[in-house]
Amino acid sequence: MKRILVVEDEESIAFGLRLDLQNEGYAVEVEADGQTAFERAKKEPFDLILLDVMLPRKDGFDICRDLRRAGCHTPIILVTAKVQEAEIVMGLELGADDYVTKPFSPRVLRARVKAALRRADEDEAGVHAFGDLEVDFGRGELRRGGTPVAMTALEFKLLAAFVRNRGRLLNRARLLDLVWGPGTFVTDRVVDNHVVSLRKKIEPDPARPTYLLNVRGLGYRFDA
Repeated sequence: MKRILVVEDEESIAFGLRLDLQNEGYAVEVEADGQTAFERAKKEPFDLILLDVMLPRKDGFDICRDLRRAGCHTPIILVTAKVQEAEIVMGLELGADDYVTKPFSPRVLRARVKAALRRADEDEAGVHAFGDLEVDFGRGELRRGGTPVAMTALEFKLLAAFVRNRGRLLNRARLLDLVWGPGTFVTDRVVDNHVVSLRKKIEPDPARPTYLLNVRGLGYRFDA
């Protein structure tokens, strides 16, 4: 049974989330206090965290950032009344896997929970498939139709960063941290050139990408 931590200080919303997710077969724990939720999430094995942004003592953005810094890879879905694009982008860049805005459809929320859990299970299995390609994290290998595709180590690291953050916007600064390492000086053009190179390996038509998409003025998103 998948274990979900709901962090929500509005009692009626927390009650509804607990009831709905329990009806879906999940084990649900609820916390209303941000600091307490953060301590539990660091120490206890949850499969997913539904995280409100506005919380007492520690807000959702800080919780998300600090959990990722602490090495916690549990999928996080932000539940927020904030709809400004900049705040949504900030949440994703801090390490959230997805977000839903209040008021939300229970059906949409259930679908996003299932998708986040499915992605986490795929990552744990070590292989992610899309199109006719397979990314094998255990072997450090990209295969097309079972045949290995020649890649440099940097290309594979870039692909792994996108696959592990699929569906999430990654700006160039975040890609630098994930692939080249914090503190590395590399220009944005170098990042863009490696993205172009990677598209040649994974896209059916690199000139019209369907997996590795450019989000104008913001960065890149891997949808597969």
